[in-house]
Amino acid sequence: MADPQALRARFVRTLQAARGTADGPDPGPYADHLLTRWQEPHRRYHTVEHLAAVLRHVDALQDHAHDPDVVRLAAWFHDAVYLPERSENEERSARLAERALPEAGVPDARTAEVARLVRLTVTHDPAGDDPDGQVLCDADLAVLASPPSAYAAYTAAVREEYHFVPNAAFREGRAAVLRQLLELPRLFRTPYGAEHWEATARYNLRSELDLLEVSASDPPSAP
Repeated sequence: MADPQALRARFVRTLQAARGTADGPDPGPYADHLLTRWQEPHRRYHTVEHLAAVLRHVDALQDHAHDPDVVRLAAWFHDAVYLPERSENEERSARLAERALPEAGVPDARTAEVARLVRLTVTHDPAGDDPDGQVLCDADLAVLASPPSAYAAYTAAVREEYHFVPNAAFREGRAAVLRQLLELPRLFRTPYGAEHWEATARYNLRSELDLLEVSASDPPSAP
């Protein structure tokens, strides 16, 4: 289980590092605000557990990043605004970063980079010369390479977040997301991700897509 206090301390360190030599207010309230968002009751997958997992994966991939502290801040903000019925969560999360980080003392260039990285999680398709984008997107998608039981828990949590969507519509929408991911030339762009996660993630995605397609083709049950 993710420890909110440990995450809070981690955010404080990251924000202070991202400031560099700039001064700023107490980082604690900014950490508290973000943690409150990540612990909203409607979340089932996009929770502090997901945040902690993404941060762990950024740590594992940090040698591939140009500015690991900026990537960590982007991880904090990438799902800070999350309403499953809305389609502009990434944009609203990026705008939150653009408002909060300058106030917190983060230089403009680093703030702009955090916002750019957050917006990149719409497609998870970073350019070949974008190491920070590659690290953030790989860290965010690493769940796709989970062992079977963990992957099943992930898909179940996603379904719970979209509990208000009828089954047929959910299957159609989820299948479209899976196909979009499978059509990417590579899911993972860092050398580590490509070597350790790519094959397992593609297997998981294809298996889930097969199940959705079989379920969609099943005849309706008798009353």
